[in-house]
Amino acid sequence: MIPFNKPYMTGRELWYIAQAHTNSHLSGDGSFTRKCNGWLEAITGAHKALLTHSCTAALEMAALLANIQPGDEIIMPSYTFVSTANAFVLRGGVPVFVDVRPDTLNIDETLINAAITPRTKAIVPVHYAGVACDMDAIMIIARQHNLIVIEDAAQGIMSTYKGRPLGSIGQLGAYSFHETKNIIAGEGGALLVNDACFAERAEVIREKGTNRNLFFRGHVDKYTWVDIGSSYLTGEVVAAFLWAQMEEAEAITEKRLAIWEFYHAALAPLETAGVLRRPIIPDSCQHNAHMYYILLESLEKRSELIARLKEQGINAVFHYVPLHSSPAGRRHGRAFGTMIHTESVSDRLLRLPFWVGLSETDIMQTVGAIERLLCP
Repeated sequence: MIPFNKPYMTGRELWYIAQAHTNSHLSGDGSFTRKCNGWLEAITGAHKALLTHSCTAALEMAALLANIQPGDEIIMPSYTFVSTANAFVLRGGVPVFVDVRPDTLNIDETLINAAITPRTKAIVPVHYAGVACDMDAIMIIARQHNLIVIEDAAQGIMSTYKGRPLGSIGQLGAYSFHETKNIIAGEGGALLVNDACFAERAEVIREKGTNRNLFFRGHVDKYTWVDIGSSYLTGEVVAAFLWAQMEEAEAITEKRLAIWEFYHAALAPLETAGVLRRPIIPDSCQHNAHMYYILLESLEKRSELIARLKEQGINAVFHYVPLHSSPAGRRHGRAFGTMIHTESVSDRLLRLPFWVGLSETDIMQTVGAIERLLCP
């Protein structure tokens, strides 16, 4: 079997977890959490980074910080994970789904301006596969209309746009450390606070609406409930595991990029033959090799290929079902314009096995199987 994903360990994760236990601190905001926060601030330049128990939690915090009220509209792509929309729907917000670009599969920035109404409060660009959206254009639109930009960079750690880390460009950003991501903790996430005006409230929201952090810093003589919030912290066991990954983040990224490039070269002849399309990376983007996908000619061809690869022990998977066509998406949001590219991509995209440790032999076995099935 060639699995779709295999979680990677650096070798120090369990040792750090044991250290956390020895330190007699397994709840949130211990020494490993502080190390992780500091590392994120150092590599992104964020004013503040706050580890959370998931990227979903980070997005929910962002919705609270953006003061989303019932009826407020949030522009986002439909081709994304449900958390992108859910975080705002929970506050009464209305997702306004916009089509994606056919090249990067990111939100089409040329459609955003027309989708803005007097109720629009925020734009949520999603950096698909760790490839950046056109953030210059998005930030210009946001400034013109006084909108908040919240980057869903769940897949984007160690990726950049014109040299700037993804997640650090909008006022707020969110990362994921789910086991399918590049840097992992099983479950986990982080909120990047890039605009200092959100920093103090972000800490309060993350600490169940209390000013507990101000108390521990000696700024108040006791802590109490001061705002709405929830328990968005992650525990020290998760943070300890994650710290071992962060220490090796550059090496992990290099290994993933090597696998991505091998796939890309091996699949070039099939793209030339016209049986599939490979990913497109704009010159302004340095991606992190989060995934390798191919686009096939039809849903039928993809379904057949998935089944045939599975018969040969190769686990390839499709990705998102567009949110605008889902039951909850139709109930809580609305689509702006046509979704031609979103629907086409959703039908045709196939994600190939990808994880640190995937060998060139595994890749050639996968590519060879695809070639035999597509070019009999």
